[in-house]
Amino acid sequence: MQTASRRRTVYLMLGLVMLLWSGNSIVARAIHEDVPPFTLAFLRWGGASLIAVPVAWRRIMGDMATIRRHWAVILMLGMVGVGSFNGFMYSGLQYTTAANSLLVQAAIPALVLLLDYALFRTRPRLAQVIGCIVAAAGVWIIIFHADPAAMTSLEFNRGDALVLCAVMLWALYTVLLRLRPPIDGLSFLAITIVIGALCMGPLAALELQTRDVHFTAGALAGIAYVTILPSIVAYFMFNKAVAEIGAGDAGQVINLQPLFGAVLASLILGEPFHGYHVVGMVLILAGIAIPFLSVQKPALPSGDA
Repeated sequence: MQTASRRRTVYLMLGLVMLLWSGNSIVARAIHEDVPPFTLAFLRWGGASLIAVPVAWRRIMGDMATIRRHWAVILMLGMVGVGSFNGFMYSGLQYTTAANSLLVQAAIPALVLLLDYALFRTRPRLAQVIGCIVAAAGVWIIIFHADPAAMTSLEFNRGDALVLCAVMLWALYTVLLRLRPPIDGLSFLAITIVIGALCMGPLAALELQTRDVHFTAGALAGIAYVTILPSIVAYFMFNKAVAEIGAGDAGQVINLQPLFGAVLASLILGEPFHGYHVVGMVLILAGIAIPFLSVQKPALPSGDA
């Protein structure tokens, strides 16, 4: 059974993960005219591979026997959670608005609970269901500015369909992390990052036949950011958190992204921060707190992270 202090630490870690991933979405949207989506994904994971593999090399060698036995599971997790997810997300951000993207991503906590039950018969706790509904209400308030009439002007396009595919893949990845073999967390991270880069390589090559890349100072800074913080740092912490508190509770925290997105937009882009942001923030935090404060469950069995 986890201690309360350890559980608090995991939730704080997840909060930092969501902050870094919120920055990832903002950066991807900001440089989408300079760097096309699959190329950005390839540069992200290719660059992350150059950092992660040397750092984790000795641990990979120590885990090699287990890696060989479980190569199919590792390949699947790398393709679903690193390669495919990011390809769909970056492609969707080429065509849709930030509001639409955040609205679609708000479905992740519910999808995690549904898939966890469908695949592993893990029944969601009542606190998780209530928290999911409360946090989703907070997301709705932020996206629609607490104005129900704003929903009538909402339009969906192919970008939203691509983001929905990404969201479904991410929910699936979160649930399937319970199958992660008992290898060191850095070993698992480095290998799945390499898989992601290999998945994006051919797609980036095809994309570059019709699209140009403009390596402006802003584009290079954006590539550096997505390579290090949302990739190596955030993925490592997310994998560790899911192993400790389970997919359902970890998935609830994803709704912090629209909140952090609004804060970052205010700080970086100078967009105003309104009262409805505060109301949405309170509901999102309440939705995350409800399962956190409920009866704690034992941590899922996993390898050392």
